[in-house]
Formats: sequence, structure tokens, C-alpha cells
Amino acid sequence: MSESSDPSASTPLVLRIGHEELSIRKRYEALSIINDILIALWFVVGSVLFFWESTTFLGTWFFLVGSIELAVRPAIRLKRQLHLRRLHSSARTSAESGQDF
Repeated sequence: MSESSDPSASTPLVLRIGHEELSIRKRYEALSIINDILIALWFVVGSVLFFWESTTFLGTWFFLVGSIELAVRPAIRLKRQLHLRRLHSSARTSAESGQDF
């Protein structure tokens, strides 16, 4: 699917940070990437916390949060599919690309 036919690319999300602007054109892809980065952070921090017995309990919580984030991943993909299907219901074409987001 080309970027011009992706409805989430047609109206960019613009975030203003001071005098700078961040334009996000592929919202679901960006959300999925952010989610993947968070998953990695939760599991890395949780793993490091398991090195010391005094922080094992906190490490367990980081693993739990990482596991919950893993459940969010398919929810993002499902939301994207439902969004695209709703926008293209008359065309009845599959908008899923080979990308994993």
C-alpha cells in the first residue's frame, strides 16, 4: 500500500515542543514502534533488577508491565485494521501490508 492511500498518513499528527514541531504521518506505525521500545525497556530494566535480591520484587513488576505491553501490540494492529476497514468499507480491499505494526 502506498503512503498516499494510507488514511492514517493523510492527516498528520503535529506535536509542538517549544519552537519545534514533530509531524507523525503514520500514526499506527509510530504507536507500534513506541510500544516496542517500551517493551524492550521494561524487560531490560527488569532483567537488570534481577541481579540483586533486594530489587527482585521491582524487577518482577517491570516484567509484568512488559508482558502487558506485549498484549497491547496486537491491539494496535487490530485498531489499525478496523480503522482502515471502516474508511475503505466500500472498496472491500485488504489494506494490510507485510509490515509488522
